[in-house]
Amino acid sequence: MAKQADTHLRTYVGTYTRGKSKGIYLLPIDPATGAMGPPRLVAEMANPSFLAVDDSARCLYAVSEQKAGRVAAFAIDGKTGDLAPLNDQPSLGSHPCHVSVRPGGGLVLAANYSSGSVCVLPVEADGRLGKPSDLVQHKGSSVNPRRQKGPHAHSVTPDAAGRLAYVADLGLDKVMIYRIDAAKGKLLPNDPPHAAAAAGAGPRHLAFSPAGRRAYLINEMGNKLTAFECEPSGGLRETETVPTLPAGFTGRSTTADVHVAPSGRFVYGSNRGHDSIVVYAVDEATGRLTHTGHQHTGGRTPRNFAVDPSGRLLIAANQNGDNLVAFRLDPESGRPTPTGHVAEIPAPVCVRILPDG
Repeated sequence: MAKQADTHLRTYVGTYTRGKSKGIYLLPIDPATGAMGPPRLVAEMANPSFLAVDDSARCLYAVSEQKAGRVAAFAIDGKTGDLAPLNDQPSLGSHPCHVSVRPGGGLVLAANYSSGSVCVLPVEADGRLGKPSDLVQHKGSSVNPRRQKGPHAHSVTPDAAGRLAYVADLGLDKVMIYRIDAAKGKLLPNDPPHAAAAAGAGPRHLAFSPAGRRAYLINEMGNKLTAFECEPSGGLRETETVPTLPAGFTGRSTTADVHVAPSGRFVYGSNRGHDSIVVYAVDEATGRLTHTGHQHTGGRTPRNFAVDPSGRLLIAANQNGDNLVAFRLDPESGRPTPTGHVAEIPAPVCVRILPDG
């Protein structure tokens, strides 16, 4: 068993618990083949729809996506991967759908979707969460009367330095930008205070390139991927917006997740409805995007996916397919190819892969 722990990727899966699922699951993945071991329930909780792990892989944090939202802290057993509950705190908002850990530690950030706010929680020495130290409430609306009557904070993504936090707000068609006061546990408006998305785009998730020079925003309602250059001020300068769906597709689809390959050479986005991963190659000199294809995810509604730290595998979580599907990534084209390996987990909606060993 010790040998297996050293050679397999430890993978945590968050789920919706409205059906058969009970909470957070753990399964090993063979990085060479994509073979996935049997999933094991490691934490029972309601709707752990998004997970985050700290820099040292010592603690895992999970939102409980409910009307009265909460954020839970767990200690990770370094040998077995088991999760031991530490504590939980209120997110001070409704339906938190995203959580992140500030690089360098000290703070956990959570985005409350329904109430359109962002909560800051201090992290204590043992990994427990302190009482919320800040809550930033967004205000405003955008053009879609059904989905954008008010703010909907959909993700909160710190930069690699832990200096700034970027909040994609679907209801405002903006990425709000905050300076992180780590000592006081506060979010302060940046200058510039936001980056704009197209009207009705519905910003959802943001991912940075490994070098931090570029950022990629996936827009849920507009089915578009927007590329930005990151400026010294913390601002985002739009360079290009490209479609996530193939030309001629007329069905109903919305985007969900976005990730950058560890090499920085490829960007991936998920389409729910078309049920695919779109692949764009990045020109290393100019940053321009070139579409290289789509890959069906082997299930329905790929809400979330992950690229393993080596860039060899992509694991797609199909929410309405009740499965995780493993794909091998071609190092030259970036294209995913099915490995033939599938793991069954009810309503999987978040995947977090830890490095080998």
